[in-house]
Amino acid sequence: MPKLVLPRLAQILALMIIIPTGQAIENPPIIVGLDADMSAGSALSGISIQRGAELAIAEINANGGVLGRSLSLSTKNHRGNPARGIDNIEAFGAIDDVVAVLGGLHTPVALHELPMIHKLQMIYLVPWAAGTPIVTNGYQPNFVFRVSIRDEYAGAYLIDKALNNKYSRIALVLEKTGWGRSNEHAMRAALKSKGMEPVGVTWFNVGAGDMETVVNNLDKVNPDVILLVANVVAGLELVSEMASRPSADRIPIISHWGITGGKFFAKAINAVDKVDLSFLQTYSFINPSYPDRAKPVINAYLKRYSDATTVDDIFAPTGTAHAYDLIHLLALAIEKAGTTNRRQVREALENLDDYQGLVRNYTPAFTMDKHDALDASDFTLSKYNKNGVIVPLK
Repeated sequence: MPKLVLPRLAQILALMIIIPTGQAIENPPIIVGLDADMSAGSALSGISIQRGAELAIAEINANGGVLGRSLSLSTKNHRGNPARGIDNIEAFGAIDDVVAVLGGLHTPVALHELPMIHKLQMIYLVPWAAGTPIVTNGYQPNFVFRVSIRDEYAGAYLIDKALNNKYSRIALVLEKTGWGRSNEHAMRAALKSKGMEPVGVTWFNVGAGDMETVVNNLDKVNPDVILLVANVVAGLELVSEMASRPSADRIPIISHWGITGGKFFAKAINAVDKVDLSFLQTYSFINPSYPDRAKPVINAYLKRYSDATTVDDIFAPTGTAHAYDLIHLLALAIEKAGTTNRRQVREALENLDDYQGLVRNYTPAFTMDKHDALDASDFTLSKYNKNGVIVPLK
């Protein structure tokens, strides 16, 4: 036997994945990329997305994979940096077996990536970033599909929640990015439809480390509630600054969900119980939309990740749930297309049958004219309890 035969045989055997059902799935696998913050201020969002994808992939592979092949996740860390994100998309696009990329929390990164995404005809799945123009991006065909919040809906929802709580003097505190501008547009439109305007709009730079000036400026317009659009660092500073004031001077805060993508509670633990803080969410494993569907996912999570011993330990739950559903929807699209060709899988995503997901019943998830799977009916407000667990408000 020639010398090269045995090594080649070993390679072939090494490229076989034996799954619990006894079936063998031949490699190379179908690869899904993950392009998110995995180490900076919003790293918990990236990790939660990664875990949701891993759980779905393990489940799919245990049931035979897709088109007789396994699914595999490949992760790249953009650390919230748009230039790094573009490089990541380009690197994924150069790999033929990458059929789609999951994005992360940051709307500004996703917006900067759009030209490269469409140049490479890369399917881009959004499990967190909420900026309206990420999906309503003007590209035809559009390669972006989202199971997450859309700011156009979120802005109106948060305004309604504020008004339902009898707040009338609403101030906006917004990150000076495309995400902040997307929310400003939505919130102003929602207020205008009710014959109202915000009493003040205050902008801050990404990574703002001092919110004292912001809070002092708010005093000049005398709001009775703040609608906050911020990620962890700025959100932490604002809540801490508000907690430092006399109790009579603390203004309630209703926040977008960016603060939940990192170690906000751990750093704000001494401030959270002093401020009336609630925030936007779409999913809870503690109070799931469909308990029978959530139970096996919870069990798999607790078995797979050693830092979780109870359902309360599932941090940033929306990232996990959204990514889980997106991977299953992608697998259905690949099966429907009968190929991993990105253009054909993209078309299949627009033509899926109804699917009963973790987050909702998708009827269907996407169409040619609708690439956002969720709407305001999926939204809730939540709070942190004393242990830092995200708990839906009733």
